[in-house]
Amino acid sequence: MEAYINALLVAIPSFSLLVLLEIAYGHFKGFQTYSFNDTLTSMTSGITQTIKNSLGLIFILISYPFLFEKISMISLPNTFWLWIVAFICIDFAQYWIHRLKHKVNIFWNIHVIHHSSEEFNLACALRQSISNLIGFTAVFLIPAAIVGIPYKIISILTPLHLFGQFWYHTRHIGKLGVLEYIIVTPSQHRVHHAINPEYIDKNLSSIFCVWDRIFGTFQEELDEVEPVYGVLKPVQTWNPFWINFQHLWRLSKDAFYTKDWKAKFYIWFKPTGWRPEDVKEKYPIDIIKDVYSQKKYVTKEGFENKLWAIFQFIGINITLYYFLTFFSDLNPVNRIEIGVVIMLNIFGFTTVMDGHRWSKLFEILRCTSALIYFTLPFQWNLYVDFSQIFLYFILTYLIITLISVFFISLPKKLIYADG
Repeated sequence: MEAYINALLVAIPSFSLLVLLEIAYGHFKGFQTYSFNDTLTSMTSGITQTIKNSLGLIFILISYPFLFEKISMISLPNTFWLWIVAFICIDFAQYWIHRLKHKVNIFWNIHVIHHSSEEFNLACALRQSISNLIGFTAVFLIPAAIVGIPYKIISILTPLHLFGQFWYHTRHIGKLGVLEYIIVTPSQHRVHHAINPEYIDKNLSSIFCVWDRIFGTFQEELDEVEPVYGVLKPVQTWNPFWINFQHLWRLSKDAFYTKDWKAKFYIWFKPTGWRPEDVKEKYPIDIIKDVYSQKKYVTKEGFENKLWAIFQFIGINITLYYFLTFFSDLNPVNRIEIGVVIMLNIFGFTTVMDGHRWSKLFEILRCTSALIYFTLPFQWNLYVDFSQIFLYFILTYLIITLISVFFISLPKKLIYADG
C-alpha cells in the first residue's frame, strides 16, 4: 500500500497539470473541450476513488497469490520478457473485464461513472468507480498464474497499466497512422465513449487494440459520424456519489417492483439496460433516442458559485495531500476519519453545485460536525503532533465554508438532457 500511496503523490499532481495544460491548449486553439462543473465532477470522482482504494474498501473474491499457488504450472526466469508477458496478460484480462462491465447490468454499475461525462477530455479519465466493492480481477488473470508470473510483477504493472490509459482521453489528437493497428489511440477511445448507434459498446481494449480486432468489437472513428458523449440514461448530476450508485438504485427498484419473481433475480445478470416488462411500462425511464438532439446537463450559476466551488476544490486537495503524505503515520481509525471528512466535503459541495435546496443545511451540519471533531482535545493533540499547519488550515477552511454558506446563492436553474 505504501508504494501505491507514493505513486499517487506523483500521479495526482502530474494528471492535474496535464488537465490544466489541455484546458490552456483548448483556449489557445479556440476549441475548448472542458466545462466548469463537469471538470470538477471528474476531478473529485478521481479523489473519491483514491480514498476508497487507499482505505482498502474492497472484498477480494479470490486473490491472485492464491491462484498462483494453486495453478502455477511453470516458472519463467525473471527477465525483460517475463514483464512483457505479464503486461500482455493484464491487458488481455482488462479487455474481458471491460467487456463484462458493458454487457451485464450489475457490472455496468461499476463502470457507468467513467462514461457519465457529456464532454470528452483528459479529466474524464479520472472518473473512476467507488462502487466496485467486490474484487474479481484475479479470475481473469488465470493465464498469468498458469505461466507462473509472480504477484509482485502483477502488482507493479497493474497501476502502470491503468495510468497508461490516461493520455488518450482527448479530442485534440487525430488519427495516428500505423499506431491505429497496434495500440488504443484517442480516435479509438472517442468511439468508445460515444453513444452514437454506430459506436456504442465498441473499442473495449485498454492498451493494445488487437483484442477488439480479434473479438469483433473494433470500430473506426468515422469522418461523417461525430461522436456524442455521455450515457443513454443521462446522470443529470454533478455529484460523483449519485453517479456511482444511480444504476444500482434503478436495478434495486426494478427488482423490488416487478411482479415476476424470476426477474427479481436475473435482472442483475441480464444485458445492460434490460428491465422487466411490467416495471418498464409502469415506471418508464427516459432514454436518449436521438443523440444529435441531446441537451447537456447544465446548471446556471454566478461568479460567486464558481469561486466558492474552486475554494472547496482547493480545500479538498490540500486535505487529500495531507492524507496521503501522513498515511503511514496515521492509524487505521484516523485514516478512515479523514477519508470520511474528504468524502463528505465532496458530497456536500457537489450537491450545492446541483442546486438542491437542502444542500446548504447539509453543508452547515458537515462543517459544524468536522469543527467539533478536530477541536476535541484528544484529536487536537493528535493532529498537532503531525502537522500544525494542516490543523490550522482545515479549521480555517471549515469556518470560511460555514460562514459563506449563509451568503452564497444556489444555482438558479437546472437544465436536463432531453429523453
